[in-house]
Amino acid sequence: MITRRLKTQLANYLSQFPAVALLGPRQVGKTTLALEMGEQYPSIYLDLESDADRAKLADPELYLTQHEDKLVILDEVQRMPNLFQVLRGLIDQGKRRGRKANRFLLLGSASMDLLQQSGESLAGRIAYLELPPFDAIELQSQDLNQLWLRGGFPDSAVALSDEQSFQWRQNFIKTYLERDIPLLGPRIPAETLKRFWTMLAHNQGGLLNAAKLASGLGVDGKTVANYLDLMVDLLLVRRLQPWHNNAGKRLIKSPKVYVRDSGLTHTLLNIHSQEDLLGHPVVGLSWEGFAIENLLNIIGDQGQPSFYRSSAGAEIDLVLEDLKRQRWAIEIKRTLKPSPSKGFRIACEDIQADKKLLLYAGTEQYPLGDGFEAIGLTGLMNQLHSL
Repeated sequence: MITRRLKTQLANYLSQFPAVALLGPRQVGKTTLALEMGEQYPSIYLDLESDADRAKLADPELYLTQHEDKLVILDEVQRMPNLFQVLRGLIDQGKRRGRKANRFLLLGSASMDLLQQSGESLAGRIAYLELPPFDAIELQSQDLNQLWLRGGFPDSAVALSDEQSFQWRQNFIKTYLERDIPLLGPRIPAETLKRFWTMLAHNQGGLLNAAKLASGLGVDGKTVANYLDLMVDLLLVRRLQPWHNNAGKRLIKSPKVYVRDSGLTHTLLNIHSQEDLLGHPVVGLSWEGFAIENLLNIIGDQGQPSFYRSSAGAEIDLVLEDLKRQRWAIEIKRTLKPSPSKGFRIACEDIQADKKLLLYAGTEQYPLGDGFEAIGLTGLMNQLHSL
């Protein structure tokens, strides 16, 4: 059993808040982690995709009142949005009677509906955690290149072979498109959404060009924006915003877009093996997206991520701010001989970076002169984790 890094934080939240929402895409391990937490408390588990469990909640207030001394785990809670009003009433009743906090652990496969519904009904009563796929620290025993190829979804990451992992990811994508997304409400043809997802994979780490995407799909720009919002809300795509604090420079204003899990990126591009990946044009940007996702999984909500690019060509792949009042500039290159580019040097001066790091494919950490430093992915993750 691989210990999830968020387990301690989840336990702390359960001791502080009447309700905790654990968010993440399907098959990322939310249920497994929730059931582990349930072993530490008197608890009950209800899967709201199960007809039998939904039937138990025909009168939710009556049923849940019978279990008021237990941690109630509600899986796929967005399937019963009317529950949130009931939960608010039960939480407030408990507070009036002086009850202790741990009451409800809510699991959701998307931020979209869950954040909106719980925000309306449970404001001030709920804490949120996002459980991402496995990262390089959680899978320290696994080859980093293998994790990069397969991505971090548990069944994909620990599959017996690369081909078995690829087949799992193919089925995951198919199921998401044909079953899971329609269950969440949007009525978008599965083939259209797959084409859109694949186009994003081909443009991994590129600036968002809605007009180009719209032309390729035969739709308008507003429809593309809706598709992108959906994929971001499903926690499958990341929209990285540009850094914009420097009024004296002409800066790029479009966000960068990444398919969040590297394994899904490779499946959408029909990349089966390490050899396929190393020979594919996406290799550099795939590594960049993989590194960014691992780093942002570590910092959670502690720092503000962005990228920097000026019209003159100065560029920083990842800017992390508010890390103990510091601003970190990170250039990401899949190379064993890191050297700061002219554009990176200029950009670091533009933003007055406190730390100037070149994240490369090696493992050693060493200075490069002029305040620049080379560092490997897991080394930088461990630095961020210790902040």
